[in-house]
Amino acid sequence: MARSDNQVSEPDLTLRSLGAASTVTGSKHLVESDSGRILVDCGLFQGVKNLRELNWTRFAVDPSSIDAVVVTHAHLDHTGYLPRLVREGFRGPIVSTEATAAVADIILKDSAMLQEREAVFLNKHKATKHHPALPLYDSKDAQRALDLFTTRPLGVEFGLPGGGPAVTFRRAGHILGAATVDLAWHGRRIVFTGDLGRYDDPVMLDPDPVSAADYLVMESTYGDRVHERGDPTAALAEVVDATVNRGGTLLIPAFAVGRAQTLLYHLWQLRSVGRLPDVAVYLDSPMAIDASNLLGTYQRDHRLPPEVYEGMCAMATYTREAEQSMRISANREAKIVISASGMATGGRILHHLKAFAPDPRNTIMVTGYQVPGTRGRSIAAGERFVKIFGEWIPIKAQVANLQMLSAHADADELIRWASGFTTPPRQVFVVHGEPQAADNLRRRLDREFGWQATVPRMNQLFAL
Repeated sequence: MARSDNQVSEPDLTLRSLGAASTVTGSKHLVESDSGRILVDCGLFQGVKNLRELNWTRFAVDPSSIDAVVVTHAHLDHTGYLPRLVREGFRGPIVSTEATAAVADIILKDSAMLQEREAVFLNKHKATKHHPALPLYDSKDAQRALDLFTTRPLGVEFGLPGGGPAVTFRRAGHILGAATVDLAWHGRRIVFTGDLGRYDDPVMLDPDPVSAADYLVMESTYGDRVHERGDPTAALAEVVDATVNRGGTLLIPAFAVGRAQTLLYHLWQLRSVGRLPDVAVYLDSPMAIDASNLLGTYQRDHRLPPEVYEGMCAMATYTREAEQSMRISANREAKIVISASGMATGGRILHHLKAFAPDPRNTIMVTGYQVPGTRGRSIAAGERFVKIFGEWIPIKAQVANLQMLSAHADADELIRWASGFTTPPRQVFVVHGEPQAADNLRRRLDREFGWQATVPRMNQLFAL
């Protein structure tokens, strides 16, 4: 039952979603009792302007009053606000799996660098209402956040430093290190899915089942749709062949962690059987290069044997330097370019889009979920212009959408995971989805399991 903050008597355990409530970004879930405050995930809002502006608003509680942050996985919409939280006074532990901490080291440093660069750009071009434009956080804030990370293994219950709930991480699939969070506190068990991965994914392992919880906080990114069931390698081959036959460039905006490695795997498969045309493959993202190198460090977090991940990484030309990236944009020969960011919100992909999007010989291939308000969403929706560096760029390139390459569980897979419960939760909170997707999953949980489910509003208080 929802309770308002001004009621005299508060329950001894409450839940509030400070992000990812009727939206698919900014995941932050606050669990409170008389004895402390625990935040599960601390993500950055991305996408449309009114969501991005929430990153600049005052946090719902004093960050210094939060005892710990427990992180499901390292993607920016789940960790990207951590440096700001630290800047505002948080000093507690940030607890994650070992692989998540390693990926967060890459992602948060890159995010801080982009924040700093954007502020410099806005000030240089006087393209800001605020003088001077400031980054949401800087590299020092990111490092201070990373210094607070402490890691725990999968499948082993542990206590948080300083007391509080008992926590268990279980494998979630999705990306390296991703975990569901089982939080036991004051006699109640709350499970947070974070982002669930696919079943039978060629790279990532299946998400582990959870058999019981009093309360379930469940993602719904694809709660209203089912991914195509075709062979993704064959579908990718068709797009590659069509583009190369036109003499064009296949440009793939890809999430540096997860999607870039999956794409390399499928391209390696095609090359292994002689199905890939003799064109250069570029991985033009220092962050994706670093993330690919983690495949060898965290072998237990994925399915690939060493000879496979070494072979697929070796097949691509890695470009770390900006000058190398500029040469790729200037090169009009047929080729394949994988570059970040995956939703074209920033990074080197913007320069490549500016260079390749106006040419109908080329193809832009969308491979994952695109948050509303991002350039990736606009391109996937068929819009004919996107704004890049203050200039409207025509999209005359072909657009291919291979959602079957998504790292997110679709609606049927979400239901499959939920079917692992042997006893129903008292209540399910459906989060991390656009309104239609979240409500569709809510209704399916009711129809197929008889579960009581609700889609929380932002900052709505629930007594547990």
